[in-house]
Amino acid sequence: MRALPAGRHALLLELGDPGEALAVYDRLQRLRRAGAVSLGEVVPAAETVLVSTPGDVEALSGVLRALGAGPGRPAGTAPAARPSDTRSSLPGPARGAGVSGPAPVEVPTSYDGEDLEQVARAWGMTRAEAVATHTGLRHVAAFSGFLPGFAYLRGLPAELAVPRRATPRPRVPPGSVAVAGTYSGIYPKASPGGWQVLGHTDLELFDPARDPPALIVPGATVRFSDLTAPRRRRAGKAAGGPPSRRSPTRPVTAATPGLGAAAIGEVPGTGARPALRVTRAGWLTTVQDGGRPGLAHLGVPPSGALDRRAFRLANRIVGNDAAGSDEAHAALETTMTGVGLEATARCVVAVTGAAAPVRVDGRPAALGEAIELGAGCRLEVGTAREGFRCYVAVRGGIDVEPVLGSRSTDLLSGLGPRPLVVGDLLPIGPAPPGRPVPGAVPIATPPPFAELRLDLGPRDDWLTEAGRSTLARGCWRVGAASNRSALRLEGPVVGRRAGDLDSEGLVAGAVQVPPDGQPIVFLADRPTTGGYPVVGVVDDEGLALAAQARPGSEVRFRVVERTAAPVLC
Repeated sequence: MRALPAGRHALLLELGDPGEALAVYDRLQRLRRAGAVSLGEVVPAAETVLVSTPGDVEALSGVLRALGAGPGRPAGTAPAARPSDTRSSLPGPARGAGVSGPAPVEVPTSYDGEDLEQVARAWGMTRAEAVATHTGLRHVAAFSGFLPGFAYLRGLPAELAVPRRATPRPRVPPGSVAVAGTYSGIYPKASPGGWQVLGHTDLELFDPARDPPALIVPGATVRFSDLTAPRRRRAGKAAGGPPSRRSPTRPVTAATPGLGAAAIGEVPGTGARPALRVTRAGWLTTVQDGGRPGLAHLGVPPSGALDRRAFRLANRIVGNDAAGSDEAHAALETTMTGVGLEATARCVVAVTGAAAPVRVDGRPAALGEAIELGAGCRLEVGTAREGFRCYVAVRGGIDVEPVLGSRSTDLLSGLGPRPLVVGDLLPIGPAPPGRPVPGAVPIATPPPFAELRLDLGPRDDWLTEAGRSTLARGCWRVGAASNRSALRLEGPVVGRRAGDLDSEGLVAGAVQVPPDGQPIVFLADRPTTGGYPVVGVVDDEGLALAAQARPGSEVRFRVVERTAAPVLC
């Protein structure tokens, strides 16, 4: 096993094969449950495991030692045991603790997919033989990614590997059972996709109300059954109980708890709950808090506020940090054109982030200042002059319904409340014991260009010498396709070696170089795994700058070479 640096808070553990990756993943989860190690995300992938920590990466040295602990085991090896249930690794109290391993899952499938005939020909079989082959295989969930609940199921032998479609479909229906390479997979929701579709299932792959929310977790064994066979009548269940029929990505409407009039309700003895009414939604305004850390192994992005510095500062100004956390209270994140809000009752708000005009009932107000709004007062955050995103915190926080422990809007997976629209009512939570900060806190104006510190690794060996030089000296512009998932940069081509890389876990700030040589900087709504080489990782300060980089602005990298060779375990 090699331990490769992945920024200042994570290591990529490189194993020899998928079985070893799952064994090490299982060992880490056991150590976590036993309290032997303190970990952030633990993300298995094809032949690697990404391990992060809330502190500096040096804190993970104990993890490497713990992996080798135990009689008769050399460092870096894991016990030959069935992978444990990943439910216990979810945030907060252990979920599903005491279960020895993931339950096997049966997937009743109607083999009526558009690509079944083509796949059967590639395998040199009839359609019936292809179905019998697929249902006769034992699949193992190697890892999750792409979408919450999408498990990469290893089971196809190398001689049955099939390529992805030359042109991906713009929409693959939910429940589609598909194959690509030596993997099978099931689409949890409708999305673009290039896998070859064999059929479909009615199972609910991901439900936030379920424990765990993913039906198929890493290490689980999966078998597909043919609904056209005589066992049709007994199919339709996953082992361990009937599947949930709840939609995993229900859009939040005005009548859905979390936003809108139905979310306000009555507090006994006080009348209607205090709230902020949206009078102007702006380009894109979302609810954000500290996000959903700890769920990346199930394909759930961390999400949360992009500019953590500005978000935390806004919460501190209104006194939301009294409980020891300035990320627990949800705030609003605006994009470029700001937002308009009307208070239904007295409240205290603050605006931070991009340099934008702030007005209360038409009168100028200051960024970085606790502002008291009376009932009927209107707050207007205008178009940013410098920077891209503002944060509007309210004392008590935006009290919409949490999903998987967070109130954040995740635009990649569809989890959490939808982006705001005019007329939404945002309930305000109870005021914390702390007091607002008096006076105005200085707010630094975002620079016209972003220079991002880039710590090289784990896959900087994929760079050519010319590519390494370009990365250190080039200047790119933020592309129009950038969003909360990633900054897509346009400019000099970063040279890299040809070839494919198996999917690996992604940390915040990971910089991928795809075959076209245009760097991608991953942000909060990123996928949890990816198949292009991550040549470096932007640090926390750089991520705040990246969050404020608007389309067309310049981005440069301040490349920091590795200070140590990979650790051999």
